[in-house]
Amino acid sequence: MGWGNIKLRKMEALDIIQAIGRLNTDELDKLVALFEPIQFQNKKLIIEADKTARHIYFLKEGACRIYYHKEEKEVVLDFCFPGDVLMSLNSYIHGTPGYETIETLEKTTLYKVDIHKLQHLFEQSIGIANWGRKLAELQTLKIEFRLMSKLFKTAAESYNELLLRSPEIVQRIKLGYIASYLGISQVTLSRIRAKI
Repeated sequence: MGWGNIKLRKMEALDIIQAIGRLNTDELDKLVALFEPIQFQNKKLIIEADKTARHIYFLKEGACRIYYHKEEKEVVLDFCFPGDVLMSLNSYIHGTPGYETIETLEKTTLYKVDIHKLQHLFEQSIGIANWGRKLAELQTLKIEFRLMSKLFKTAAESYNELLLRSPEIVQRIKLGYIASYLGISQVTLSRIRAKI
């Protein structure tokens, strides 16, 4: 699932599943049956740090932020837009608490998938198990991308990449959150935005 291809439109369950990996009709039907639509208002926690997540979520519409606490501060790791996956890799792979908190930034519609039920499908179908492996691989690549961006890209380059992902939604995100994500002050962010 390429970050540059995400549009502001609603993402349907079938679109999200097929963006991760192709499945036959029977496998698709079984997987779609696990996708439970759920709505959250603004500022609601979806996944909490230091708690084992029992579900993974797929963002249909809206936006979320991923952050962690560092010395009484919230540090934004990333933002989630339609089509993105919201998950704790620790909970998904090991069944243990994660380090990230994921919170809605506006009224948001998600698909909720029970991890235990998903793992049961993995045991029944090699195709769905391969889909689940691909899902974990894509999430790992996103983490690597975040790390490489922090290490090697300027704040202006990272801001431009964020705009490419979903310019309409970025305009609705608080500047303080974007500045935290970029690791800069709001004043510096204002200067970057003025140049674009």
